[in-house]
Amino acid sequence: MITDEQVRKNLEGVLVPGAKRDLATLNMVRQVVVSNQRVNITLASTALNADVQNWVRTKAKTVVGKLPDVEEVDIEFVEIKPAELNQIGNIIAVMSGKGGVGKSLVASLMAVALKRQGYEVGVLDADITGSSIPKMFGITTRPGGSNTGILPVLSRSGMEIMSMNLLLPQEDDAVIWRGPLISKAITQFWEDVVWGKLDYLVVDLPPGTADASLTVMQTLPISGVIIVFTPQDLTTMIVKKAVNMAQKMDKPVLGVVENMSYLYVPEIDKRIELFGKSRGEEMSQAARAPLLGQLPIDPELAKLCDEGGIERYNSDAFTAMARTLIQTLPQAISTKVN
Repeated sequence: MITDEQVRKNLEGVLVPGAKRDLATLNMVRQVVVSNQRVNITLASTALNADVQNWVRTKAKTVVGKLPDVEEVDIEFVEIKPAELNQIGNIIAVMSGKGGVGKSLVASLMAVALKRQGYEVGVLDADITGSSIPKMFGITTRPGGSNTGILPVLSRSGMEIMSMNLLLPQEDDAVIWRGPLISKAITQFWEDVVWGKLDYLVVDLPPGTADASLTVMQTLPISGVIIVFTPQDLTTMIVKKAVNMAQKMDKPVLGVVENMSYLYVPEIDKRIELFGKSRGEEMSQAARAPLLGQLPIDPELAKLCDEGGIERYNSDAFTAMARTLIQTLPQAISTKVN
């Protein structure tokens, strides 16, 4: 006898055009009813225009019709809000008290580390006026969708990416908006995008503690915050500002990352601390959160980011940060949130 599980398993082979993810992963399979040799399937029409719906209907009928004893397959579409489709396990906000510390870089590397461990990962670029995420991932494709929802763009390794830069006519066009418009855009990236089923959604916050960061903290069910800093004298004050904001918004600080910690010169086998002595442990104590990693200034990483190849990056420092992140994150979230 045909089972619900068999039908759903076969529907995993139907990739949604424009999203390149299957119906099951996007959580678009709403109901499966099996009656004798007849299968009735209800799918969400969210973000799918008429042509895509017809293609999906035909493909779904074909793959399910291959099951033994199936004589008829009926497909029905229902309109559902994107937010009702999204099932996201953990939302991690990456923030800094000031700009220029490499926050977007660290957010991207964190997403890459989680993806390499087999997690389903998305990146929401909430830095509306300073978007750099698409450039680092080499993405220029515009998001798909319809008037009922937006489909994020998939990176080379299969991460979902949504950024304002993907909606601009040119990537170097300036977004000259006041706070309320920026906040509205961030809210739409959360409520109108079909993220589907994700283990982690990494949110790259703009620098500082103003409107945009406040919108993310108030609108999204943040699991916790990771703070990025560099080893300079003014770091202590800046990190404490970010920590204070997270605490006032009742969001746990899950860890801190020191970026541009040093420059390694292989020819002389020496680390040069360009911005002063590391403050990793000091900042960890100030945030009362673990030090997840200390990333050096790496010309190879800079080159890969310029080429859109951050997903290919490897280094001892990155591997160490990824290991600590994978070990710390689930336990920190379980302890501080649940």
